[in-house]
Amino acid sequence: MTNSVSLELARLATMKPAELRSRWHEVYRNVAPNISPDLLRRGIAYRLQEKVYGKLPSYIKRELDRLNGKGGTSAPTPSRLGPILPGTRFVREWNGKTIAVTATEGGFEWDNDTYGSLSEIARKVTGAHWSGPRFFGLAAKVA
Repeated sequence: MTNSVSLELARLATMKPAELRSRWHEVYRNVAPNISPDLLRRGIAYRLQEKVYGKLPSYIKRELDRLNGKGGTSAPTPSRLGPILPGTRFVREWNGKTIAVTATEGGFEWDNDTYGSLSEIARKVTGAHWSGPRFFGLAAKVA
């Protein structure tokens, strides 16, 4: 990584939300979305690195679009995803808070606790009954 990009990425970690929104506007040339400061940092970091090292190859972008339900295919469902491997990370923003879950051999780790399912975590986060895969965007809504 070039020195200037490394310095800029390190500077992002200390920026306040207002500074991040301003920096977002500079790098994306549009208003920052209403997301957490952590996600703003990640988006800005991605864009800065993209400018230095180039964009994703088109075949990878197509595959990501396909997996995200764009381009005429449906969104992935748990049955199409196959087994969830240890180390897989699930990230969701809920009420301004970033929820990051890691799959482990024995379940799912979140907030220094281990849970047996994503649904347990979704219920704990929201206080309501949720399908864990749906909460984390792995399953489409049933019509």
